[in-house]
Amino acid sequence: MAVIDHLVLAVPDLDSAIDQFERDHRVRPAAGGRHEGLGTHNALVSFGSSYLELIAPDPSQPEPDGPRPFGVDEIDGPRLVTFAVRPDPAAGESLDSLIDASRDAGHDPGGAVPMSRRTPQGKLLRWRLTVPTMAHDGLVPVLIDWGDTPNPASSAPGGLSLRMLSGGTAAPESTNATLRALALPEFAEPLESRSPGLRAEYH
Repeated sequence: MAVIDHLVLAVPDLDSAIDQFERDHRVRPAAGGRHEGLGTHNALVSFGSSYLELIAPDPSQPEPDGPRPFGVDEIDGPRLVTFAVRPDPAAGESLDSLIDASRDAGHDPGGAVPMSRRTPQGKLLRWRLTVPTMAHDGLVPVLIDWGDTPNPASSAPGGLSLRMLSGGTAAPESTNATLRALALPEFAEPLESRSPGLRAEYH
């Protein structure tokens, strides 16, 4: 089955969000690095085998050619916007097989694109992922593969555990079909019982 890799928490200002997160959870997210050309930077907190990414506009970069990812230009407060899953090689999965499974379930995540960033220590991280579509209110995941790069969950500050992931969307049936195809829990609920968007509990 696909493995939850990370949750994406979009924030308007990274430094302020780091400070607030530390006050709320007693764990200080560590600076991850800059996404050159995309106009964003991030900070990370580990859940053990997965992690939380805080991502925000990077004022030190020029304005990007297009919108910044994950809608960070449009938010005025922290918002859990989506999540990412990675293949489980022990189960014979690959990024391409997850893409094919998503397409077979009726959701086309697009092809994988190579990405990279440098950590504040200068280490280059490389990965491949599908371009975030924010489909179904963020409940359909981005697909990612770190290849030979160690997963950031192994080095980010820890102490928290991901306890729950859920959400509401106008199309829970098709959302759950994609989650089912990826062998993930079918947590999408109709809007009659949930407001739109992704929710998580971690402590």
